[in-house]
Amino acid sequence: MKALVTGGCGFIGSNLVHRLVRDGWEVEVVDDLSNGHLDHLDPLRVRCLNSAISKFYSKEEDSREPEVIVYTTDFCDVSIAAKILNKNYDFIFHLAANPRVGYCVENPVTTTETNFTKMVELMGYAVNNTRRFVMASTSAIYGDPQGQLPTPETASPNPSSPYGLQKLCCEQFGEMFSDLYALDTVFLRLFNAYGPRQFGDSPYSTAVSAWCDKIKNNLPLRSDGDGEQTRDMVYVDDIVDAFMLAAERDKDFGGKILNVGTGSRLSNNSILSILKEKFENIEITHAPVRIGDVRDTQADISIVAEELNWKPKHSFRTGLEKTLNWWDLK
Repeated sequence: MKALVTGGCGFIGSNLVHRLVRDGWEVEVVDDLSNGHLDHLDPLRVRCLNSAISKFYSKEEDSREPEVIVYTTDFCDVSIAAKILNKNYDFIFHLAANPRVGYCVENPVTTTETNFTKMVELMGYAVNNTRRFVMASTSAIYGDPQGQLPTPETASPNPSSPYGLQKLCCEQFGEMFSDLYALDTVFLRLFNAYGPRQFGDSPYSTAVSAWCDKIKNNLPLRSDGDGEQTRDMVYVDDIVDAFMLAAERDKDFGGKILNVGTGSRLSNNSILSILKEKFENIEITHAPVRIGDVRDTQADISIVAEELNWKPKHSFRTGLEKTLNWWDLK
């Protein structure tokens, strides 16, 4: 199988690329490196181009065939469009996005262009030219579930940020493209991902990665609000399993939406308590609730279990230990 992974140098995208290569797929990546990092693909043999036709960067001179081709350009670049139109890919995994709620609140126009408008353009290229379009969506679509926990896919959307609304519109267009143009689409509503290759040095970083970064640099850990907000924390390898199963299923999805979480939730205070068990001297500072953040998330994963025979393999403590090892935090 041959796959295009948009955002393949990012956190989840790079973990997916490693899995695809390990499983024997031919993989090409497009990533403008605004959020991604080429180092995330180490130690794979990578050849980087700034378009589909010209050489741009090579991490090392290597006479062997590359395991991954990376195009360091926009995922809707004309050279990428041409490759899709020439039926170069069996599957498109679309993970490229401006994924941070806070950033989208501050930049609703530019992020709508990236997260929604260009996604529709990419799906347009895929019509009649690829077997399936698999996209990362988000639990931010639910907004405040208003006590409906765990939250099923049938819950009424109530996004509280531009990011959630952008992804909701993507899902609706995906279902329409399946109906009107016979493009098989499936959307994985990811809950709160964590794991290796997730950097924590941005103001928009998620809690686990931000706290790991602070511990690494002997800095205080910031806790927003009262710390009792809860999140369904799903380890990145479990997310990658769901993407693989979504690609490999024979039966069409027709725009189906699947929650990908654990079915449980942890408060930020609980996570901090686990970290304090391991790092006794960490300091906590307190900050206001972040604009656009919801109080609780928890996935109902009964449909994804039925459709993909998928369930998470990692407890939070197991996933956190692997994450801390990646950060070299002992």
